[in-house]
Amino acid sequence: MKVICIEEHVSDEAVETAARADFGKVASFLSSISDEVTAGDGTRPQILSLTSAAQGAADIGDARLQQMDDHGIDVQVLALGNTGATQFLPADSAAQTCTDSNNRLADLIAVHPNRFRAFAALPWSDPEAAASELRRTVSDLGFVGAMLCGNVGNAFLDDSRFDVLLAAFAETRVPLYLHPNAPIPAVREKYYDGLGDEVSARLSAFGWGWHNEAGIHAIRLILSGAFDRHPDLQVISGHWGEMVPFFLQRIDDAIPLSVSGLSRTVTQTYREHFYVTPSGMVGDPYQPHFRFIYDMLGPERIMYSVDYPYVSMSGASEFLLGLDIPDRDRDLIAHGNAERLLRL
Repeated sequence: MKVICIEEHVSDEAVETAARADFGKVASFLSSISDEVTAGDGTRPQILSLTSAAQGAADIGDARLQQMDDHGIDVQVLALGNTGATQFLPADSAAQTCTDSNNRLADLIAVHPNRFRAFAALPWSDPEAAASELRRTVSDLGFVGAMLCGNVGNAFLDDSRFDVLLAAFAETRVPLYLHPNAPIPAVREKYYDGLGDEVSARLSAFGWGWHNEAGIHAIRLILSGAFDRHPDLQVISGHWGEMVPFFLQRIDDAIPLSVSGLSRTVTQTYREHFYVTPSGMVGDPYQPHFRFIYDMLGPERIMYSVDYPYVSMSGASEFLLGLDIPDRDRDLIAHGNAERLLRL
């Protein structure tokens, strides 16, 4: 069984250095997170320590390839991780920094073109420049979309100034991957502080907060009419849809078409414009999550991801092999949908 994983991360020292000051202002709470991790038995992916994640993100050579081989993963689609989120770059140099980073990543991928592909890093705070860089990376470098890690200056992509960028995604027919990152600071402080520094930090980040925010981002895009304006726009959402699929019917009941003014319900729009990946949330405890998404969206809207190196690759392919679904559906989830959407 061929396996393509599409939410796999790398680091770029130049980008992280340039983005550090502004990223530190909104994510200083992450320093409260120790390297304490839940012990795993190797049967399913496990969240890794921040130290291990940083080490793994720095390598896209032999060590990463060996792990991919050991765990039955044929291809990774690479993107910069949270600490290299390019919306935190200084405005006067963001476009050039992203261009240089994408060129470096393209050169690294060229060493192993059958094992790696890439999502572009974009200067999100400058939508016109981001649209231009998206077009360049797709046409000249063969990149397969772009990943946004979090919000952009405390705003989401439904803000009208980003419509030119959404149009570029639709025009190039490559997907936007909405990946979580540190929540808007005012939200984090009100919702998550006061539980002890490390508990609050973990809850506001990968325990709950940034998933909740990524889900709100997706819902806002739908309710803004973005998919009515851009019928070719496609979005990928990790972590089994960042909570959204489980509340689609509730949103439809609460916001009928007569109120939203949209051409379709939120559920209809989601089913036609969103793909969902597990982001390493696989193994026996996550069987109910898979079954719900499978029944709601169908196998044509699920792709696979491990979220390495934030999560280990352990047991990833075994989960796919063990699913009680037809082989055709398994192949779509493992590689077929990614090959079609990303034109691999």
